[in-house]
Amino acid sequence: MRICRFHFENKTLWGIVQDNHLIPVQGNHIIDFLNLKGKSPETNGNPIEISKVEILSPITSPCNIVCQGKNYAQHIIETGMNPKDKDYNLFFTKASSSLTSAIGDIIKPSFVKLLDYEAEMVLILKKEILKKTIITKENLHEYVGAISLANDVSARDIQIPQGQWFKGKSYRTFCPIGPFVQLVEKEDISKIPKLRISLKVNGELRQNSTLEKMIFPPDETLTELSEIMDLHPGDIVLTGTPSGVALNAPGGFVKRIASFLFSEKKLMKIFVKKQLSSPKYLKIGDTIEAELKTEDGSLDLGKMILKIREEK
Repeated sequence: MRICRFHFENKTLWGIVQDNHLIPVQGNHIIDFLNLKGKSPETNGNPIEISKVEILSPITSPCNIVCQGKNYAQHIIETGMNPKDKDYNLFFTKASSSLTSAIGDIIKPSFVKLLDYEAEMVLILKKEILKKTIITKENLHEYVGAISLANDVSARDIQIPQGQWFKGKSYRTFCPIGPFVQLVEKEDISKIPKLRISLKVNGELRQNSTLEKMIFPPDETLTELSEIMDLHPGDIVLTGTPSGVALNAPGGFVKRIASFLFSEKKLMKIFVKKQLSSPKYLKIGDTIEAELKTEDGSLDLGKMILKIREEK
C-alpha cells in the first residue's frame, strides 16, 4: 500500500495512492499507518485526482533525521577516498526544519555556491528502540514500517571547508521526502535491495544504482544505531546515496601531497575554486527528478520533482 500526505481545499489529508488518484483516509500522522499489518485504513471521502492537490512531506517535525554517509563504494571514490579504508558506518543528522515536499522548490541560500543533490532511500521506523537491539533481515519488518525517497541536499562549500555536515545539509528545504510512502510488510523487506534509485538534473541522468550496492544495509545500520541513541516511531534514517553527485574530490595521494604544500585554509580555497569549474552543481532554475522503484513496479515511491529557486 502506498500513501500520501497532501493539501486539498484548505485541508491537510492522507490518502491511498491508486493510479492517478488519492483516496482520502482517516489519519493525522504517519505513525497512524505504520502498524496496519496489511489492513486498509478507513476511507474518508471520494477519490481526488493527484494533479489537483498539493503534495506535502509525509514526515513532519519534530522527529529524528539520522543519515548515513558514504554508504556506496563508488560514491566514496568520487569523494576522494578509498572504499577499503572505510570500515565504519558514518552517521550524521539533519535538522527536522529542513523537511519539505518532494514536489516543489529547493531554496538556494544566496551565499551557497556549491549546491549538490543526493537521492536516497528513507527508512521510517514504527517501533521504538530504547536499548541495544540485534536487528536482522528476518526481524527488520518489526522495526521498519515504511520506506520513502529523499534528497539529501548539500551545500558543499559549507559542509567541507567548515567541516560542518549538519550545517551544510540542514538549511530549510534541504530534506525533501516523498512523494509517496510505501508501507512494508515482512514479504516486502526482501525486495528492498532490488530497488533502483535514479536522479536526473534537467533531464540528464546523474545517479542510477540498485540498493544492493549499499555497504551497510538497513539491519546492520539500525543495530549499530541502537547502541548509540533512542529511536521512536516516525523517526527516519536516510541510507546514503550512490555515485553521480556533483562533488568530485581529488584522491588520497593528491590530498596528502597538497597538505605538505599548503595550509588547510589555502587548501579549502583551492577546493572551492576547483569545484566551481564543474557544471554539475545545481543552479537557479534547474529541475531535479528522482525515482525509487523495483523493476516490476511492486514497490514504487513515485517521482520527486524539484525546482531550484533563489532565496528571497
